Amino acid sequence: MRRLLQAVVMIVAVVGAGAAPARAADKPWAIDEVMGKQDAPITIIEYSSLTCPHCAVFHKKTLPEIRTNWIDTGKAKLILRDFPLDPLAQAAAMIAHCSGDRYFAFINAFFESQEQWARAPSPLAAMKTIAKLGGMSEDQVDKCLDDRTLLNEINARKDDGQARYNIDSTPSFIIGGKLYSGDMSYEQFDKLLVEQAK
Repeated sequence: MRRLLQAVVMIVAVVGAGAAPARAADKPWAIDEVMGKQDAPITIIEYSSLTCPHCAVFHKKTLPEIRTNWIDTGKAKLILRDFPLDPLAQAAAMIAHCSGDRYFAFINAFFESQEQWARAPSPLAAMKTIAKLGGMSEDQVDKCLDDRTLLNEINARKDDGQARYNIDSTPSFIIGGKLYSGDMSYEQFDKLLVEQAK
């Protein structure tokens, strides 16, 4: 049934391409993590992979300004959705989710040290070191990585992003129901958000 529903959504997305967006309303997911106030008037949805260098640049350079000027002021919120491009990104995303209320701290740690852990001779051992610094034991990480329910939810949400918004690269952002891809500058984001605020 789920595959049939995804196929229908994919067909609607393809038929609607080039026309005004006729997508169904965004579907909230139980694993969605939100930065900012839930009732903020503007929603930014980010699809991101923890092994994507452009995503790391966005999180290190652009997001802090967006957070200061838009999120912390209550004008916008950011929903971060994992879009893992490889098994390493998938594992890191799972660990971040298993960290509980430290999710965004783990995301920041993984992006800040991306070049080290993603290129390490043993990436899993490097990820476990980061997790240990964040308060997770090796057993907790192993148990997390064996969580098929979490893995399936991450993959189902990724599939939904592909079907609903035609996401095919990271970082990708949904603002006002429209797709914007690539490592945009703060100035580009600010312009889009100002338009949304009107």
